[in-house]
Amino acid sequence: MSENTIKVTIVDDSALARQFIAQALSAAPGIEVLATAADPVIAFDRMRRQWPDVLVVDIEMPRHDGMAFLREVMAERPTAIVICSALAARGTPANREAMTAGALAVITRPRIGLKAFLDTAGGEIVRAVRAAARARVGTGPRVAAATPLLRPKNSADVMLAAGPPLAMPGNGEQIIAIGTSTGGTQALEAVLTRLPASCLGIVIVQHMPERFTAMLAQRLNELCRMEIREAQNGDRVMPGRALIAPGGKHMLLKRSGTQYQVDVADGPLVNRHKPSVDVLFRSVARFAGANALGIIMTGMGDDGARGLKEMHDAGARTIAQDEASCVVFGMPREAIKLGAVDQTMALDQIPGAVTAYCRTGNPVA
Repeated sequence: MSENTIKVTIVDDSALARQFIAQALSAAPGIEVLATAADPVIAFDRMRRQWPDVLVVDIEMPRHDGMAFLREVMAERPTAIVICSALAARGTPANREAMTAGALAVITRPRIGLKAFLDTAGGEIVRAVRAAARARVGTGPRVAAATPLLRPKNSADVMLAAGPPLAMPGNGEQIIAIGTSTGGTQALEAVLTRLPASCLGIVIVQHMPERFTAMLAQRLNELCRMEIREAQNGDRVMPGRALIAPGGKHMLLKRSGTQYQVDVADGPLVNRHKPSVDVLFRSVARFAGANALGIIMTGMGDDGARGLKEMHDAGARTIAQDEASCVVFGMPREAIKLGAVDQTMALDQIPGAVTAYCRTGNPVA
């Protein structure tokens, strides 16, 4: 593909709409459909693997409305967006709201007769995508991809000072800490859906913006035997429960007697992320020490590598997902380089290791 090829991601809960829009765009010279997604949670995970130049988005979706998704995208990385929806006819509040939130074009489609409309609207959608790509939102879709590199790269020190572990083996409950990023929503599903309801308490950081973590937790809770929830400040870490750090906040483990709870706190970006895996892992090293299992999975960059090394040095067992099963091997690779990892294993082996750790305190059955 040429460097000037317009890369597009389509987000629509209608399989018919996704199919027809993708066909129309793929048939147009100079346009490549990177991905299609039925909802914003899936879309955001796919976008983190390869960010599109243009998004084509419906604003009426069952698990998360497209307008909120539009705002999240614009906050994360300004991107050219075309709305294709039955709700956003010209002159309606939804149309005005979409344009105010950052959409460059709105294509109104009917509530009935969708197939007939899509059969004839391909040219209009192609023209809107081309025009949106030329608009170069903010610093421009292609330039904007480098924006995160300009963010400050603080260490976990800004949230919790480094120090020796405050827990001794056998003095407190055992817990599991997981950190992941690009490709992590699928990896978490692959692991959590295979764990028993009696599994040890789990704390998780998945790099995601605000509100998307709540959607992720809700979806996983519907699929898993454990309770999966977006963490709130003061939530107890307990068997049968997994807490996912909320987007836009850091999550730290704290100990109260022999029990654990989480602090959910605002603060600066750490490793250009909030939540940060390093922040969670450092707190686990400090307050759980050898009573923890740390797992670092697929993700870009190095967030979590130093924190996992601190957990390892505090006596915790540690696992990294292997390169072959990662979408992006960045975070696990950096942890391995630091000597932070006891075992490297494929994604489909991790649930068994977690179950063995719950049963025996050793991730090797």
